[in-house]
Amino acid sequence: MLFQANRATSHHTRIPSALTSFVDEVYATLSGLFTYVALLALFGGLAVYLWQQLPDATAMEPAAAGWSLASRPVPAFAVSRLDLHDKTETYEIFRHPEGGRRDIFRWTDAEHSPAAELEIYRPGGEAAGPAIATIAAQLDPGGTSELEAAGIIDSKFGSVALLRPAARDGGRACLGFLKQVDAPNIRIFGWICQGAGLPVQRAAISCMLNRLTLLTAGNDPKLAEMFAHAELRRTDCAPSGPPALSSDWVMGSENPRMRGAL
Repeated sequence: MLFQANRATSHHTRIPSALTSFVDEVYATLSGLFTYVALLALFGGLAVYLWQQLPDATAMEPAAAGWSLASRPVPAFAVSRLDLHDKTETYEIFRHPEGGRRDIFRWTDAEHSPAAELEIYRPGGEAAGPAIATIAAQLDPGGTSELEAAGIIDSKFGSVALLRPAARDGGRACLGFLKQVDAPNIRIFGWICQGAGLPVQRAAISCMLNRLTLLTAGNDPKLAEMFAHAELRRTDCAPSGPPALSSDWVMGSENPRMRGAL
């Protein structure tokens, strides 16, 4: 009887031990599965994060790399009725993937040296740098000179700020200009390195802006409205003044006439 009791006790003891071992194995298996799933989620989240950072890494490239020359440009502007004599004019259009557009007029002299530049910049979603820095880089590619205020002139677009290099070492005198309009968001700026003296350059810039015309506004009614209002303020460059002014590069035999006091 004692032997049978011991066998029964041993049988009952082995059953809980087997159940305990089975439960432990289940817990170990589930723990391993949870760890595996957690690692998969971690690596998945890391992959998504790195993928999202990819555009930011691309955006760290120089801003100029995003601009491309339009292959089939449709001119939106013109500088009408300018007698440039020995000056060569080029008109280029650059576009940005974020929607920005730059219409650039460039004039060079008979020796192919830059004489003047006029840019109409309509920003899109891209980061637009300061126009003054752009003018400074164009006037001084070495980047050693800063710009200083050189007064204000009037134009059909209203007041236009003038800028010139602070350090003038006897080289060619250049004069920059800048007009910022908020509605529509547009910048009109550039520079001129021709003309005998500051008064001639001021008059030439005013005449250039007064003769800037809109050919097509595309789908921008505010741009069309801006130029329509500007045309009501436009005055032609009238012939007058001494011979020194009449030889100005913009008008040839005509002297650009300023509106308002200088």
